[in-house]
Amino acid sequence: MVMDTFMNTTRVLPEPDIYLYTSVSTPIPVHASILVSASPVLENMVMSHKIIKISGVPYRAVIAFLRFLYSFRCTEEEMEKYGMHLLVLSHVYMVAELKRRCAKQVGEHVTEESVVDVLQLSRLCDAPDLYLKCVKLLDERFMKVERTEGWQFLQHHDPQLELDILSLLDQNDNRKKRLMKRKKQEKVYMQLSEAMECIEHICTEGCTNVGPYDVELRKGREPCTKFGDTCQGMQALIQHFATCTMRNSGGCMRCKRMWQLFRLHSSVCHHHDSCKVPLCR
Repeated sequence: MVMDTFMNTTRVLPEPDIYLYTSVSTPIPVHASILVSASPVLENMVMSHKIIKISGVPYRAVIAFLRFLYSFRCTEEEMEKYGMHLLVLSHVYMVAELKRRCAKQVGEHVTEESVVDVLQLSRLCDAPDLYLKCVKLLDERFMKVERTEGWQFLQHHDPQLELDILSLLDQNDNRKKRLMKRKKQEKVYMQLSEAMECIEHICTEGCTNVGPYDVELRKGREPCTKFGDTCQGMQALIQHFATCTMRNSGGCMRCKRMWQLFRLHSSVCHHHDSCKVPLCR
């Protein structure tokens, strides 16, 4: 019997009391109590008409849908074969757990060939996670997607959706550019922050080659482990600044860089009177 294909449950059930009609001529006997408890939409249909009709999807997809309503399970084969139909059914009849599972399953198997159809379905079924997966795939593989039949069909039959997708991809591209710019700015900030700390370290504690006048530098001192190459470069810059003959004329780029670092330090320093960094006051 058809009922045996989906009534695989440990519950003791009474005789079916209502029929569900599909695209197949033979109605399916079901239990109103099961449908009512699983779906508020089916509950309204049962209370209002006493007739349940599900059309527009394959008969076996309806059987898989009923199996979930009765046992909260669907076979892997059913999910793989009827996942998109089950997503539609779970959305229309408001079966949240089945909808979540279907969106996950469909998202795991979306391809360049199917992404346009799945994207449309995700919008219609209000499945944001699935929608984001489709957008990500479009963004990463658009060159391949636009050569598919699905995209060509979209261009001829739904230019508005094509425009929406292209606008979305453009927004993603701009977002990536903004992110790269912010990361670049953060990197510069971190470099400047380290340079400020390094200047204070050199001018207060002294390091391998440069230090304050009241600190004696030890010969053979180990290379700086606190700031590494930054410290070595900063010491070389300070030594150059102290001896450069082009500094006064403003023609030395290295000295200009040192002036900028001294000014930046002075603008953030809170101890001008006691600070040992040159020109801080």
